[in-house]
Amino acid sequence: MPGLTAILCLTLAYAAQDNPGRAREIYERALKLEQQGNPPAALSLFWEAAGLAPRDPDIQFHLGEALDRIGALDAAIDAYRQALAARPRFREASNGLILTLVKAGRGPEAHERARALVNASPQDPDAHFTLGLALSEQDVDEAIKSFRRVLDLAPRHALARYNLALVLKRADRPRDAIEELTRAIEIEPRAEAHYTLGVIHWQQGELGRAEVALRAAIAADPAYVDAHHTLGAVLAARRQWTPAIEALRRALELRPDLTSARYTLARVLRQAGDERGGRTELAEADRLRRRGELEQEASVWTATGTQNLERGDAAAAVEHFRRAITIFETYAPAHYQLGRALAKRGQLEAARAAFYRAQQLNPSLVPPPDLK
Repeated sequence: MPGLTAILCLTLAYAAQDNPGRAREIYERALKLEQQGNPPAALSLFWEAAGLAPRDPDIQFHLGEALDRIGALDAAIDAYRQALAARPRFREASNGLILTLVKAGRGPEAHERARALVNASPQDPDAHFTLGLALSEQDVDEAIKSFRRVLDLAPRHALARYNLALVLKRADRPRDAIEELTRAIEIEPRAEAHYTLGVIHWQQGELGRAEVALRAAIAADPAYVDAHHTLGAVLAARRQWTPAIEALRRALELRPDLTSARYTLARVLRQAGDERGGRTELAEADRLRRRGELEQEASVWTATGTQNLERGDAAAAVEHFRRAITIFETYAPAHYQLGRALAKRGQLEAARAAFYRAQQLNPSLVPPPDLK
């Protein structure tokens, strides 16, 4: 049976690539893609690298970050746990795990882990900072105490002042939040601090001050999409229609799929008398919102499929990837992961077809050398 022999040889050749050296090569490609603004392709390669080298802490950490960004929180938590299992003192992975646990509604475990960091290093401001982050969604008063402890130990810890301001804002203490943001900006004029200051002024009805702060955020980071969007809303509240529309269009140039900005633009166009333009933007916003929902659902099925693949259950993985593709056919990572799963099962022609479709959708997703 020469056909079967050929398939077996190709399958073994593909499996032979499953080693830490190849994993590291794929990981480096993923990092470059992430830096180039291609997160879907990067995520696919982080997944592949993690499957080849499950005990590599750096790969698992970056996989956790990528999964966190798409909202696949349980999978992100698993990746962070694997990173810490391989390197127990990996502080970035520990922080990532704690914050993702908070997002996933698992606050008690996040608190317990953060408290352990403080108990181990009571004079470490960063440990208290992490505890403050872990408490921010659970216990505002304790979070404030933790951030103030950071500032006792490191008065120029700008991020602690910024996050303290966020908690104070959440606690409906806007004046205290403004004071902390002002101090944070004096230490380090981060765009995020200017932006949050602008949002608070806007919420307080201080539109002139809000505009000044938001323009400062944009000056600090011209690609700050939310700052352009919020500036557009503030200018519209001041009935400055033309600059408001310009700010909103700039936000959409930077991120065309930002549906909230598109909805705001639709409203502002109507307020400015452009009813037709408003209807067009509203229809596009509705379309993009639905597309985003489908892509998010497909990404979750792809994440769970990849977990099955890493556990050695290629059949279940294939089923999940096909489900993702049925939901959102143009989600390239699902096709790429399907190619990996089919290759593991020896279905090489089908694997090539899946890899080909993935590369059609995202040219950075290059098939493995033996399956081109």
